[in-house]
Amino acid sequence: MTNVLPLGSVIQGSLSQGLEVRLHGEVCIENIRVGQFLVVHGQRSRFFCMLTDVALGTASPRILANPPRPGDTFLQEVIAGTGTYGTLNLSPMLMFTPQADPGDDSDLALMPVKTVPGHFSQVYEAQERDFRTVFGWEDDPHRRNFAIGEPLDMPVPICLDLDRFVERSNGVFGKSGTGKSFLTRVLLAGIIQKRAAVNLIFDMHSEYGWEAVREGKSFSTVKGLRQLFPDQVQVYTLDPDSTRRRGVRNAHELFISFDQIEVEDLTLVRQELNLSEASLENAVILAKELGRDWISQLLNMTNDDIQVFCETRMGNKASIMALQRKLNRLEGLKYIRSASAHNQISQILAYLEAGQHVVVEFGSQSNLLAYMLATNVITRRIHADYVRKAERFLHTKDLGQRPQPLVITIEEAHRFLDRATVGQTIFGTIAREMRKYFVTLLVVDQRPSGIDPEVMSQVGTRITALLNDEKDIEAIFTGVSGAQGLRSVLAKLDSKQQALVLGHAVPMPVVVRTRAYDAAFYAAVSNPDWQTLPAEQLREAAQAARADLGF
Repeated sequence: MTNVLPLGSVIQGSLSQGLEVRLHGEVCIENIRVGQFLVVHGQRSRFFCMLTDVALGTASPRILANPPRPGDTFLQEVIAGTGTYGTLNLSPMLMFTPQADPGDDSDLALMPVKTVPGHFSQVYEAQERDFRTVFGWEDDPHRRNFAIGEPLDMPVPICLDLDRFVERSNGVFGKSGTGKSFLTRVLLAGIIQKRAAVNLIFDMHSEYGWEAVREGKSFSTVKGLRQLFPDQVQVYTLDPDSTRRRGVRNAHELFISFDQIEVEDLTLVRQELNLSEASLENAVILAKELGRDWISQLLNMTNDDIQVFCETRMGNKASIMALQRKLNRLEGLKYIRSASAHNQISQILAYLEAGQHVVVEFGSQSNLLAYMLATNVITRRIHADYVRKAERFLHTKDLGQRPQPLVITIEEAHRFLDRATVGQTIFGTIAREMRKYFVTLLVVDQRPSGIDPEVMSQVGTRITALLNDEKDIEAIFTGVSGAQGLRSVLAKLDSKQQALVLGHAVPMPVVVRTRAYDAAFYAAVSNPDWQTLPAEQLREAAQAARADLGF
């Protein structure tokens, strides 16, 4: 079946515990790596397996009791492969079974593993044809595939099925410094290039819209999504001064007025504002009695006004005064206005409907209070609009009214999705809906253990860089079968440019060397360099886009 020499033979194993392979004597065990992919050639099927452990074995305890001297290379070579040998533990992931001719690879059926190969089946390194059979290829005309990286030991692209990727909420995890932001940029660029969905990106640290600093000893920058796709990405900023200092072009200013903030939004940031249950209960009373403009009216109340309100409306004076005092902090946020003549969230919706991707930059407003409040306010309105559109589509069945899938990217996701607040936030609702209303999340976080387990079980595809904390590692494998072998693989990843990919968008778990976000990537995914276009042409294109949207 192949001209490549086998690495070893299957000696024992089971479907639940995996296969044990004994290496042939001429194979150097030091060339074998955990996370590598191997193929076992059974009598009828080929089994695509992941290497989960490497071990040393001996044929007799006497060899361990009296090992060869360090300089006795002759004896070491004599017993190598017979008295001493290497063993591998393999986790079978998929089966390739020819439908007709056992020697014909053109009609292979890719199936879940439901049996094991026989004793002494030969084990080979996976070849390019095996990876293409499992993960497809990027230029497949029938699927929206996007290469996210390569296997550790072979220059073959590993592809995500982006149509399946945007069907569910997904996560990018890893400890600080492992390149989560770079990996997220790669994913977002793929979604934009392949037109799999529209993106709404909450850019907490101003890394996605415009250029960002590349990690390393020497200073350099990488392009943002607006630079790669100038005619498809719009940048909104909650801190116009910071955005101008960074040289971002044609950014829209975004303001949120008090009448757009509801009690549910305050519930999410109750810890940051130090709001008690009593304060929130009285906020509900205020909102019911005073209407949408209740926050502005509350902040303008005197003590006598509050006393009168409590006497007539059954409020608690102490709680309302405490609420007033703590809500005064909102006036210090740069993007908050008492009132706004324009509903800029509606403008963002218009861009999303037109297939434009939107990045919301926070600039210096990246503290948790500013980030969580704005993110929740904007997302709740957009989700409500998508619910209306989805319900109208389900009623009419008119494909022309089908909402375009929306992916919302949030950082510090555990702040929105922890056990205490997940039931009260819009993000918990979206994560559990599984694209019922064509909206999904892309969560980026270094503490997956802080995310509610029920939400983690709904995360379709998990792309995980190195994690050290045992609780975080355990959280990654919530609801994943065969997790024990994968835990050892995850623990041995390099700290840079390696990730374990598993879930809905890939047919099996795979360790990849993630795609570099560099000039070669820019050339592969982007339009011609916008900087070569005349400034006048850029202005005309921007004006035409705004006119099309009615701005």
